[in-house]
Amino acid sequence: MSAIEPLAAPERLTDRLADQLARRIESGELAPGQRLPTEQQLSVQFGVSRTVVREAVSRLKSTGLLVSRQGAGVFVAPRGQARALAFDPSVLQSLEAVIQVVEVRRGLEGEVAALAAERITPAKARAIRLALERLETAVNDGRDGVEEDLAFHRSIAQASGNPQFERLLSFLEQYQRDAMRVTRTNESLHGAFLRAVAREHAAIADAVIAGDAAAARRAAVRHMVNAAVRLERADAPVRQALEQLFASPAASAGRTSKQPS
Repeated sequence: MSAIEPLAAPERLTDRLADQLARRIESGELAPGQRLPTEQQLSVQFGVSRTVVREAVSRLKSTGLLVSRQGAGVFVAPRGQARALAFDPSVLQSLEAVIQVVEVRRGLEGEVAALAAERITPAKARAIRLALERLETAVNDGRDGVEEDLAFHRSIAQASGNPQFERLLSFLEQYQRDAMRVTRTNESLHGAFLRAVAREHAAIADAVIAGDAAAARRAAVRHMVNAAVRLERADAPVRQALEQLFASPAASAGRTSKQPS
């Protein structure tokens, strides 16, 4: 391995070590089939505790980058081995990274909505309407409506008839849920924001239910573009709350282990 930079303490050492090891694997510096240095060696090389090393290695095993061989140690997985989907830990550490996730969703949601419109049925239309009504009720009752918002988008994914879309959206939710709760505080202070979000959701639902794939795609993409703008234009108190969220090791730990099932 090349020269090692000791990891700065104290936050998210496990995330950062896992990221450094993953980068070495992806670059080929740690080749498929190569034995990983021992726990003690990695601890010395990176200047972290053996517990941090153990947790980082366990995380990379869970994503399929590393494999254990009984009595022989831990090895880099073969290239052909299936790997679980996972994002860089930095996704959990900044507003910019959350906006990047929204950009990923922008392309995904557009195609999901278009397919849902093409494959709409009366039963699917009822499910979408019900999800939209539950979201509207939550907001009208003074709740943040985050779970209902995510459920509405899942109802569109379900209507697409492709279960992989729902799995991907569920995976992405973990990187947005907490930030959405904070930004809803911002939106609750500005009625125009809430009304705009409600109109965007209604436009998606109406286009999908009408079977208009082009309009559904446009409405879904527009909603994601506007979601990014709302994050970028968040008020100072909301930005401060978001920074506190991203600085919380507990918030990171609660999401880094989740992958699509």
